[in-house]
Amino acid sequence: MGVEPRRYHIITQGCQMNVRDSQAMAGLLAGLGYEHAEDPADADVIVLNTCTVREGADDKAYGRLGELRALKRRRPGLILGMAVCLVQKDRERVLKRAPWLDLVFGVHNIHRLPELLQQAQDGCMPVYEVWDRSDKERPLPVLPAVRAGGVRGFVNIIHGCNKFCTFCIVPYVRGRERSVPPEAVLAEVRALAGQGYREVTLLGQNVDSYGHDLTPRRDLADLLRLVHDVPGIDRIRFTTSHPRDMTRRLIETVAALPKACEHIHLPVQAGHDGVLRRMHRAYTTGQYRATIDAIREAMPAASITTDLIVGFPGETEDEFEATLRFVETVRFDAANTAMYSPREGTPAARYGDQVPEEAKRRRLHALNQMQERIAAEINAGLVGTTQDVLVEDVGVRGGVLGRTRTNKVVRTDGGPELVGRVIPVAIAGAGSWVLRGHPVGVPA
Repeated sequence: MGVEPRRYHIITQGCQMNVRDSQAMAGLLAGLGYEHAEDPADADVIVLNTCTVREGADDKAYGRLGELRALKRRRPGLILGMAVCLVQKDRERVLKRAPWLDLVFGVHNIHRLPELLQQAQDGCMPVYEVWDRSDKERPLPVLPAVRAGGVRGFVNIIHGCNKFCTFCIVPYVRGRERSVPPEAVLAEVRALAGQGYREVTLLGQNVDSYGHDLTPRRDLADLLRLVHDVPGIDRIRFTTSHPRDMTRRLIETVAALPKACEHIHLPVQAGHDGVLRRMHRAYTTGQYRATIDAIREAMPAASITTDLIVGFPGETEDEFEATLRFVETVRFDAANTAMYSPREGTPAARYGDQVPEEAKRRRLHALNQMQERIAAEINAGLVGTTQDVLVEDVGVRGGVLGRTRTNKVVRTDGGPELVGRVIPVAIAGAGSWVLRGHPVGVPA
């Protein structure tokens, strides 16, 4: 009888950057001969890849660790690890809260997973390694990736952030900005195209800052033009942008490149200049509006989405009402909204004028109601039009799901043979989040 293969299971919490980190871990483990286990109960190694953007994310991670502890009690030989953002923030406290962990490593130690895992297997437990940040003299590691397969792929092009917004933990856990060299980005995009991916999203905490630290200096517009030339990729997106770094050159490049999608995610966070100053966002509402006007002038059909925080320390009722008026005026296609959550180690967590929870909940409800209405009104304007939809998957309730170039989710008729194809869809109905339609001229 042959030896049973070793198996791994990675649990991913957080943003698309965390997803890409998990793909890199999977690639490293696959290189060691591990196979993926769908069920964590079948795994020899489990890694919990954590997020720490809000307090709720911390609670979710530690809660999941408690569940995994029961599994480890039943299987003492299981190696249980915790990694990335929450580890970077909490450091040694992770082991105090979860002493049963075998393996703990931070954001900048992902490439060290094979060595750390070997130490754990050799009995040097718990294995703990959390570097403060990547050494700028040390090249960024080129990490492999195991992806589940699909239509849309994600590629990290810049790590970290230099902005230090007063509410944000990212610069403290992800470190300062470091751009991935263009040749490494292109190699990953070409690999995605070779695997059948049709769309690529370029990722970064502040993607518009790409290239300022490279020699020769580059920018995101340069990189978009290079990626645009990769055969097999039909659509290009990028996220997340910062209003301070969204240049006219970048806007004009997106408008000019046929593969670049007319969707810009541009977090504003608040619609009042006083709140923006306390957040250290380094732009005014007027400057933000000027950027929106430039985007819509260059791409009249573009969709613009955003992030908004309610209840930032010191936010008055008048300041919140200003945010509502701002949202009503700008008319975003969609918004990620959240109540402010203090993050230990950030300046805003030390501010004394914290907003009561009841007020934050009430403001979030009012903002969500307004944004849902605006999104429904914008989407209703698409009824009767025909949209090019890249089909991504089969719907759980029948039909297929895909996205327009402007990142609108569309549910339409069809079967699995349409996945990966761009098809014209006549839009017959619309809600705040999903469009509904029927394929036009697509053979059955």
